[in-house]
Amino acid sequence: DFLKQGEPTSARCDVLESLKKRCKEIENPRGDKKVVLNKAVTNRNHGTDERKPEDITQIQPQKMELTLRSGEPQTFELKFKRAEDYPIDLYYLMDLSFSMKDDLENVKNLGTNLMREMQDITSDFRIGFGSFVEKTVMPYISTTPAKLLTPCTGDQNCTSPFSYKNVLKLTNNGNQFNTLVGQQQISGNLDSPEGGFDAIMQVAVCGEHIGWRNVTRLLVFSTDAGFHFAGDGKLGGIVLPNDGKCHLENGMYTMSHYYDYPSIAHLVQKLSDNNIQTIFAVTEEFQPVYKELKNLIPKSAVGTLSSNSSNVIKLIIDAYNSLSSEVILENSKLPEGVTINYVSHCKNGLVNTGENGRKCSNISIGDEVMFNISITAHKCPKKGQEETVKIKPLGFTEEVEIKLKFVCECECHDKGIPNSPKCNDGNGTFECGACRCNEGRIGRLCECSTEEVNSDDLDANCRRDNGTDICSTNGDCICGECVCKKRDNPSEIYSGKYCECDNFNCDRSNNMICGGNGECVCRVCKCSPSYTGSACDCSLNTSTCLAKNGQICNGRGNCECGTCKCTDPKFQGPTCEICPTCPGVCAEHKECVQCRTFNTGEKKDTCEADCSYFNLTKVNDRDKLPQPGQATALTHCKERDASDCWFYFTYGVNNTENDIHVHVVDVLECPTGPDIIPIVAGVVAGIVLIGLALLLIWKLLMIIHDRREFAKFEKEKMNAKWDTVSN
Repeated sequence: DFLKQGEPTSARCDVLESLKKRCKEIENPRGDKKVVLNKAVTNRNHGTDERKPEDITQIQPQKMELTLRSGEPQTFELKFKRAEDYPIDLYYLMDLSFSMKDDLENVKNLGTNLMREMQDITSDFRIGFGSFVEKTVMPYISTTPAKLLTPCTGDQNCTSPFSYKNVLKLTNNGNQFNTLVGQQQISGNLDSPEGGFDAIMQVAVCGEHIGWRNVTRLLVFSTDAGFHFAGDGKLGGIVLPNDGKCHLENGMYTMSHYYDYPSIAHLVQKLSDNNIQTIFAVTEEFQPVYKELKNLIPKSAVGTLSSNSSNVIKLIIDAYNSLSSEVILENSKLPEGVTINYVSHCKNGLVNTGENGRKCSNISIGDEVMFNISITAHKCPKKGQEETVKIKPLGFTEEVEIKLKFVCECECHDKGIPNSPKCNDGNGTFECGACRCNEGRIGRLCECSTEEVNSDDLDANCRRDNGTDICSTNGDCICGECVCKKRDNPSEIYSGKYCECDNFNCDRSNNMICGGNGECVCRVCKCSPSYTGSACDCSLNTSTCLAKNGQICNGRGNCECGTCKCTDPKFQGPTCEICPTCPGVCAEHKECVQCRTFNTGEKKDTCEADCSYFNLTKVNDRDKLPQPGQATALTHCKERDASDCWFYFTYGVNNTENDIHVHVVDVLECPTGPDIIPIVAGVVAGIVLIGLALLLIWKLLMIIHDRREFAKFEKEKMNAKWDTVSN
């Protein structure tokens, strides 16, 4: 009896608040999280801890189980701590084309020197060496027999060209590194870009040949040229894409002539899968190119290599410190319909969200950072099978394994009663309060057979008032009963025997159904107690109609739907308090105050009859008048009488007693006549001073004129002397 007439069985699923109003027995399964493996992060001291690399823990927890219900996120905390004295494997991959001849000399002692410098960072350090030149086909190298033996010009001592050679497997013997590197010879090729991507791919995927351990893996890529990538192999007739597999025999890459160069995306995948962090040690000229490449390869760095590689040790240490100071989380491919969200809590209280929530920067050895990770399923996978997701920090071998389980059914589905008597004598399974019909049966109670149904007869039961529309066009006629359609918006519902009712076609106000103040029931608004009207837009609350004097609409109107309708045409405004044509309070009571206080004015003869409606209090000073806050509805007035004298009073109304109180200053402020003597004296003095000023100006002009005339005379006199002398 839960379903209303016309409601489909799916209406049993609803938001919890709606179900609580109609149902006592509710199933609401929730997701869950469980930590399966939770080893604490390792506190390790430099050089004193004998633990193997696989026994060091930098990420916690290690295994989890999440039970996901659609739409409900499960959040857990992941801790990361950089372990001190963590082992490092470093593989030095060097370009041995002819332009790197002087660089090779400086790298010959790299093994022991780098071992010594790295002692401050880790006590467990291994180093390896490999070299590359180019694919051994035209047009990358010259294939003439002589050039295949010695590709260099002149008397240069060169070895035959090769694609990639693994010279030294990772070892902790620095002297062995120096010895083997010292035996290497440069080679040569024709074009400027080199085949370094082939070499990087082999270093990444040939773990057994290189000797990688499950520790920090660094690949130093040293070159003074650009690189070939996928598609460039067509120049040499190589069209097969790189297969991303190991093809080393006796340390040499044997399939360079068969497979194309790898693409950048392919390299990113393999470097990430094998937890390798790349350091590009390149010359100044190629810095812009490799910085762009760094932006595409996570957990990589670029350093500027001097022209002869003399600064390579400092470059490696600086790049390692830069890479290890940042942790970036990545996850494996998520199942369809599952999303993941990261929030990082880094040093100094810095919180990052979105894509930046995956990483923390400026991490020192021993620092702990936290990540809040939320995983949400938006739908159930096919058959509800379990899935596994892995989260790991880029460049590290450790990871968190998360097993995902999905809540796709209510528990009552497992308690269904097959062939239940409630379903038309056993024609269906009674589960979760409804019938799931057996094959060949339809209807809410499985009362109809699909073979015996006469659709015309049954459709007649679904037409309202013998009309033509089946279920008012808002539903389907199933077994002689209307089952109403579901709307895209789950809050919009059709109902009724003929699906003639709905809860969304009522009158609206402010673009809301029933003004947001009622409920739409079968296309008619049922308003809440404080509202009325067809759209529940008429408020019965009169607080918005109260005037300042406490009266509804100032006593000059009616409050309708929370708004004043003024009955006196002279008054207007939201509370009927504005009267543009009315005299002011001061002007209205001026004559009465004047006659009662000073026995003057137009009403002095009728004062007793016309002006006894207020209580009068006289004061002798303006400061003794009531001030705002001392009396209710107080107005200060300043008025002038027929003699141009000012008088001051206040007009106040006591709302509780409905009394009018007027306080008036009983002393008039009358203007005084002007003082003649100072005015006359001032005028006379002004005339005298102006005359003296004019005389002084005239005298000054005459002096200036006389001096000019005298100067002119003196000049003419001098000219006369010259004429006499020269005659």
